[in-house]
Amino acid sequence: MGYYPIFLELRGRRCLVIGGGVIAERKVHGLLAAEAAVTVVSPQLTALLADWSQHGALQHVARAYQEGDMRGYHLVFVATDDGAVTAAVAREGRERGIWVNAADDPAYCDFVLPAVVRRGTLSIAIATGGTSPALTRAIREELQEYFTEDYGLLATVAAEVRLQLRTDKRAVPGARWVQALRNEEFRDLIRAGFREEAKDWLLVQLREEQ
Repeated sequence: MGYYPIFLELRGRRCLVIGGGVIAERKVHGLLAAEAAVTVVSPQLTALLADWSQHGALQHVARAYQEGDMRGYHLVFVATDDGAVTAAVAREGRERGIWVNAADDPAYCDFVLPAVVRRGTLSIAIATGGTSPALTRAIREELQEYFTEDYGLLATVAAEVRLQLRTDKRAVPGARWVQALRNEEFRDLIRAGFREEAKDWLLVQLREEQ
């Protein structure tokens, strides 16, 4: 299957998770981080899901999935070990035009979830189209070693400089951006944690007339 990589803006969008176990917990964690409006349908919840529910982070419907539960949602995640439920949810999703993700069951997925390396606002997604979760995890672990925590600062500085240049109404070609961002002097400042110095250095380079 061919998948089109995409990042979705889910802030405030209604997302449904069917299942209340550890896998559902991971799905909910990612959705809450994206500020989605989450509902969980499950007779039981893990301790963490129950805690989130008690504190209002999600809505809990304390029963098994029923046909019609998907109405009004943008995305649906199935995280149960019941194949009949997964098939029924996938069928309803296609009837209603709602995207469904079924944990560890690509045949019932309209989309798959990549493994993600996060460094501040920088997100690096890895996927194998659902064919090899182990390979996806192995590559993520390799990238976590390469993309160290200072890449979060790198992303922050780049964003602040871009905003400043837009405020100044100064257009900078992409090639100059790339050259400056890869400069070792600049990267040394980033690795040392010198945020303001790195920002000033980058502004000077990009403001220079060519």
